[in-house]
Amino acid sequence: MATAGGSPAADLGSRRLLRLVSFCVLLAGFCRGNSVERKIYISLNKTAPCVRLLNATHQIGCQSSVSGDTGVIHVVEKEEDLQWVLTDGPNPPYVVLLEGTLFTRNLMEKLKGRTSRIAGLAVSLAKPSPTSGFSPSVQCPNDGFGIYSNSYGPEFAHCREIQWNPLGDGLAYEDFSFPIFLLEDENETKVIKQCYRDHNLSPNGSAPAFPLCAMQLFSHMHAVISTVTCMRRSSIQSTFSINPEIVCDPLSDYNVWSMLKPINISGTLEPDDKVVVAATRLDSRSFFWNVAPGAESAVASFVTQLAAAEALQKAPDVATLPRNVMFVFFQGETFDYIGSSRMVYDMETGRFPVQLENIESFVELGQVALRNSLELWMHTDPMSQKNASVQHQVEALLSTLERSGAGVPAVALRRLNQSQPLPPSSLQRFLRARNISGVVLADHSTVFHNHYYQSVYDTAENINVSYPEWQSPEEDLNFVTNTAKALAAVATVLGRALYQLAGGTNFSDTIQADAHTVTRLLYGFLVRANNSWFQSILRQDLRSYLGDGPLQHYIAVSSPTNTTYVVQYALANLTGQLVDLTREQCQDPSKVPTENKDFITLTVGFGTLIFSLVVTYCINAKADVLFIAPREPGAVSY
Repeated sequence: MATAGGSPAADLGSRRLLRLVSFCVLLAGFCRGNSVERKIYISLNKTAPCVRLLNATHQIGCQSSVSGDTGVIHVVEKEEDLQWVLTDGPNPPYVVLLEGTLFTRNLMEKLKGRTSRIAGLAVSLAKPSPTSGFSPSVQCPNDGFGIYSNSYGPEFAHCREIQWNPLGDGLAYEDFSFPIFLLEDENETKVIKQCYRDHNLSPNGSAPAFPLCAMQLFSHMHAVISTVTCMRRSSIQSTFSINPEIVCDPLSDYNVWSMLKPINISGTLEPDDKVVVAATRLDSRSFFWNVAPGAESAVASFVTQLAAAEALQKAPDVATLPRNVMFVFFQGETFDYIGSSRMVYDMETGRFPVQLENIESFVELGQVALRNSLELWMHTDPMSQKNASVQHQVEALLSTLERSGAGVPAVALRRLNQSQPLPPSSLQRFLRARNISGVVLADHSTVFHNHYYQSVYDTAENINVSYPEWQSPEEDLNFVTNTAKALAAVATVLGRALYQLAGGTNFSDTIQADAHTVTRLLYGFLVRANNSWFQSILRQDLRSYLGDGPLQHYIAVSSPTNTTYVVQYALANLTGQLVDLTREQCQDPSKVPTENKDFITLTVGFGTLIFSLVVTYCINAKADVLFIAPREPGAVSY
């Protein structure tokens, strides 16, 4: 997967432009000098573009022309208002200001068919979120890149049995020839509408007189057609140009992983060394670049896993458990399981200290927000269980989870029909390589409960995270919401199950996730990243990445993303051990006493405070990645 730009940092930052202009003055050619420009232009700052994305055979997304696209503003508040834009209006092209509730595939198809009259689209953020739901993703996420295919489990391939995301309209996978922006600030939307009413709205449906209010949208991307074409052009540029221009960049970031007990990463584990994997994803997506709050699709799950890791680390006998536990937070799973595919590939080729043969069981958290009920469903793969040995191992895994949940009344674990396929999950990529005893925990038995999957509306409100209006931000940070209590219960179940799966027998009932940890994580990732706790756990030079709003979870072209950094440091803070070392020893591991060297092998250090066993792991998405066309089982997508 690649994203187009030139360079992307410029296209998505300082060069991104959306502004209002006086249309008649612009056409008359009087835009001379900064003072005149300031009088006729109003820059809009809180916007997010739809960008160009490429795979080996297709392009999707949006872009403007080289100099940007300008059109007369027409406000569309109901579908009937489109008639003016599509046929009746005498002054095309138009930039449509569209109410967020009308931003649907059906309406966009109408605009797509009349590109000669459409210069672009500005979409206002619907408040409250659309009651009918909105998901620009597809109904069968990551189709063709999981375990099921026409040759393996054909009855489950292409979501024939269950369309997991029934509200998905595929809008984010369409190609548009005009720019589309999201207006995030309600006040800026009001400014545009007022300009429209003052200049463009005439009584009785007659043609308005000049001057007219117009809008200019700029989000040019140099790349077209496919990743192959794009990367070839970049190669030519770098070969023959003194100042080569970057045409596109691969998606890239890092997986974050941690071991419960120290290991030596210079080699690989012995085949008899067994590991229990606890996995979840870090990323989400939406139609608009880097506006991916991912509350239910990602955040609730990785926050729960962080809390489970903290709870398990506190068990008094973790150092003597027969089996190790590996916590993995995969990046890039939205785009064809980039992160899990890379880890599987490196495990198969001996580039990762844990091998596939070392994995005894695999527990993955899917969407676990528990919005509708207390039920947590245990999804397993029917194909691998045709092997009697695997079926026996899966049965033991389910029984362990049920025992772990028996003492947690806030969660009710439920089994599913053994013939039901797995939902979209990282486990599928591991099963493509090897039959593994695995389960995916989710709050849905069949279709997603999340009505805003991979959309801008998958926010804190979507999982019922809210705070009393009279509280200060610091009070909100420590206010334990009902959602935090529910996710802490799920984390308790997971922590106790991992303890038993690792061979623990003594302290399972004492493992208890901290609801205060969960509530601080939810607040930081979904409401306000720039808070006292996140400031305290990050290195000083990284604190500038924390903004006054929520973190976004869109995989980047420049990495790591803010989410990756914060998860890495949060995991280190929650699971690390204090080691009495000097600053000099921390900076030079060769000076560390022998008994402490295990804690230096994989570390994140803050002066004399060492947190052990947390690393980031590179998962660059190479240029030939496919995210639409299926490939044969065992092929690598990374």
